Amino acid sequence: MTSKISLKKKPKKTARINNGNATNNLIFSAYQGSNNAIFPCVLELYVAENCRIADVTYGKGIFWKNIDISKYEFFPSDLRTDGLPEDCRGGIDCRELPYQDEFFDVIVFDPPYMHTPGGTAHNGHQNYEEYYANNVEQNQHVIKTIWEETNGNPPKYHEAVLDLYYRTGKEAWRVLKENGIFIVKCQDEVCANRQRLTHIEITIELEKYGFITEDLFVVMRTNKPGISRLKNRQQHARKNHSYFMVYRKPKGKSNLIASQDLPLFKKF
Repeated sequence: MTSKISLKKKPKKTARINNGNATNNLIFSAYQGSNNAIFPCVLELYVAENCRIADVTYGKGIFWKNIDISKYEFFPSDLRTDGLPEDCRGGIDCRELPYQDEFFDVIVFDPPYMHTPGGTAHNGHQNYEEYYANNVEQNQHVIKTIWEETNGNPPKYHEAVLDLYYRTGKEAWRVLKENGIFIVKCQDEVCANRQRLTHIEITIELEKYGFITEDLFVVMRTNKPGISRLKNRQQHARKNHSYFMVYRKPKGKSNLIASQDLPLFKKF
């Protein structure tokens, strides 16, 4: 007698359903516009309401003009002591912050982008010499540390700018909580007729500290930058864009800098 073999049918695959709606109303990686128009896009992606944020180069608060800062626990500070808004604390060097370890969810950093001595087209822009190299309001402990670490030969020109980014990066790592966000504004430059891709140099260094690179936003100027004296022919493409770089301090990473007994500033 022939036995019947029962074959079980495989369950029918259900059709895959893609939820959500098609849209092009997205946050993009490149914009032409002002910093204060684009900075809110960075916050929308990476910063939740009620976060504790320190803008350590607040200046006149240009980034925040289109943002309701009451949604955050906000700590604005700057190296300068004059010409600052009332809610900004001056005399604070971003390379040695007076905050305890793992205190902030977000650090925002927008330093001078380039070393521009003498009378150039950069006058009135973010000038390293005026703001840091020749600024008597600097933290003298930081200056002494740099002097000792370099045997009396502190970095110059582009290397001085990078040194500012790197030291602040270490401080950001120290004061950020796990999964904290470090937002950095930077711009590439040509120094001594050599291309310096600042955003790449910073990224390589910060990843050594343990940061993970999350995003890059390109900001293109709305006007045309000029030059005060053009001799013969132009050698390099003139920079008319900058970057917002976004880095994250991942979980499970210990601080690189030993904890110090530092006072906490009150929220402004």
